[in-house]
Amino acid sequence: MDGWSALILAGGAGRRFGGGKLLAPLAGVPVIRRTVEAVLSVGFAAPVVATGANHAGIAAALEGLACRIVPAPDWQEGMAASLRAGLAALGARGSGVFVFLGDMPLVPVELCAALADMATREGYAARPRVGGKPGHPVAFTGAALPDLEGLTGDVGAAALLKGRSEGVGYLDTDSIGAVLDIDSPEDLAAATRAWNACATSATSDSAISRGALPKP
Repeated sequence: MDGWSALILAGGAGRRFGGGKLLAPLAGVPVIRRTVEAVLSVGFAAPVVATGANHAGIAAALEGLACRIVPAPDWQEGMAASLRAGLAALGARGSGVFVFLGDMPLVPVELCAALADMATREGYAARPRVGGKPGHPVAFTGAALPDLEGLTGDVGAAALLKGRSEGVGYLDTDSIGAVLDIDSPEDLAAATRAWNACATSATSDSAISRGALPKP
């Protein structure tokens, strides 16, 4: 991912969840740590995590991970405030910036290279799509950054893509993690089931590769 930066938005209060959703345990580990670990696995250099409502708790949950944690002092304005704070912390962004949401721990990071290539070809941005529904992460090229920095209020980066007919590519995938965000306890339960299913599948694949289990 040379030339690309990563920004993880983690500024909201999680009111629909009842508060503290990013610190809720997903298979024994805080949701935000699961998300950041996934992003780090791609090879981004020092991703930025933009915090707000629970800066201290998130910083503690991410202890030991190679990321920069940046508080957005005006986080109550909405998602745009976290975007601006994170982009300012990134400084020079090279080819562009991937925007991740902190409450999407199953985000399909394996698509990042293809999304980067697609965004470069299209000129503005690229994002995954599941059954016609756009998802995350979103890869924004340098051409999109002034627009991102100009957002205000409770408006996310996706607002720049709605209705845009040129410059945006969509990568169709069946990865549910591209659209599975955690807004409620029920969402967390669904994410936990999906996480456990992935873990079981990975364990079985490992056993097959070692010869401990027969190939299906």
